[in-house]
Amino acid sequence: MRLTTRGRYAVTAMLDLALHGQSKPISLADISQRQEISLSYLEQLFAKLRQNKLVASVRGPGGGYRLSRPGSEINVAEIIDAVNESVDATHCGGKGNCQGGEVCLTHHLWDQLSHKIHGFLSDISLAELTSSEQVMLVSQRQTAAQHLADADDGDEVITRSGSA
Repeated sequence: MRLTTRGRYAVTAMLDLALHGQSKPISLADISQRQEISLSYLEQLFAKLRQNKLVASVRGPGGGYRLSRPGSEINVAEIIDAVNESVDATHCGGKGNCQGGEVCLTHHLWDQLSHKIHGFLSDISLAELTSSEQVMLVSQRQTAAQHLADADDGDEVITRSGSA
């Protein structure tokens, strides 16, 4: 079983949004910087997340994205499903044509595993993840690094404009 970049990045971006978007919309540029995910890739993911009503966009100055429902009502499996990702452990994509167009010996085993993984991810909400000590520590580190980067950018602008 392999979860591709699309699913991992979608969950990561949604978790970032849940952590940082309680009081105001969050820009994709901020998520991109904190999570080191390309802005264009985030735009593609958020188009799908918006279509599936997991996020809402806010236009205008100070705009960005916010969760469309409380984090306690959004589970990880829902996010992965929204970006057309699969947690399928079979080699046939669940179609049952694994061996010469027929079901192979282990198809049902891997199919059951896929359902268990999906069930496991369905039981984990964004709110549960945001309250995890490990997630909080990583988020604090990323926020601190972003503040340092923003401060360095401000210093460069002052230096450049001061020397002109």
